[in-house]
Amino acid sequence: MSDRDSAALAVSLGGIALQNPVWLAAGTAAYGDELDEVATLDALGGIVTKAVSLDVRKGAPAPRVAEFPGGMINAIGLANPGVEEVRRTHLPWLARSLSRARVLVNVVGNAIEDFARVIARLDDAPGKDGYELNVSCPNVKAGGMEFGADPSALAEVVRRARAETSAPIFVKLSPTLVDTAGAARIVLENGATGLTLVNTFPGMVVDVARRRPALGFGTGGVSGPALLPIGVLATWKVWKATRAPIIGVGGITTAEDALQYLIAGAQAVAMGTAGLRDPRQPARVVRGLDEWCQRYGVRSLTEITGSLEWPA
Repeated sequence: MSDRDSAALAVSLGGIALQNPVWLAAGTAAYGDELDEVATLDALGGIVTKAVSLDVRKGAPAPRVAEFPGGMINAIGLANPGVEEVRRTHLPWLARSLSRARVLVNVVGNAIEDFARVIARLDDAPGKDGYELNVSCPNVKAGGMEFGADPSALAEVVRRARAETSAPIFVKLSPTLVDTAGAARIVLENGATGLTLVNTFPGMVVDVARRRPALGFGTGGVSGPALLPIGVLATWKVWKATRAPIIGVGGITTAEDALQYLIAGAQAVAMGTAGLRDPRQPARVVRGLDEWCQRYGVRSLTEITGSLEWPA
């Protein structure tokens, strides 16, 4: 890739300078080290880490993943080693190992205050450039409703998180929200930098031989190609309503898929299922974006952000 072509792919995401817009989505690269000898992470725009909670989480029972013709369904249960281990081991590794790719730490919690407490423990540690709040997890203290589905809880999660850091905060919203643009406005008004759109879609795959769910947890999150149109529409709605920085996620396998999100209003994209199937696929998408810019004479991908023309 030439210097000129690399410059064409450079974008800014909420104040974070990226060499290209392609990220690995949360959970795809764990905390980076698992893919160290498989893919060149520093060739990407960045990675979003696996979830980080206050305490160790064992996660959902096996089997945790099942494939179906439209993609994949998973129920990992946000398994992670807890904030102290991430601070002690994983963030230092990221700080040592990545020089160009940026890092967002995915944060989860069981209660409103958990998100801010995780950020408070990590904010003075090296190895990250910002945070992604997963508000699709249940508020255990409030009966299990997702934080993102409760406007007051959503506002309070973001407000408390912002009080603990000056770093960029992206809020990852569920595709099941009735008013995604409304939820986006709430998080922006309370201190978020931008949005990640969208999280997985709830579903179930049945093992017909056993007449039981294919996953040990029963239900799970649907990802893969089937999610692409849902994520693109959510991105377009939020971009129209807010003009906020957006990371588009869901169903991205090719450069053309990524371009759909960029044209709909995203400044960056994150790949999940495709990266799990082939950790080298995100780098191919980067090359595909470069080739597309050359083919169509696009000097900067920023030229096409939100350039979608709606039918008359």
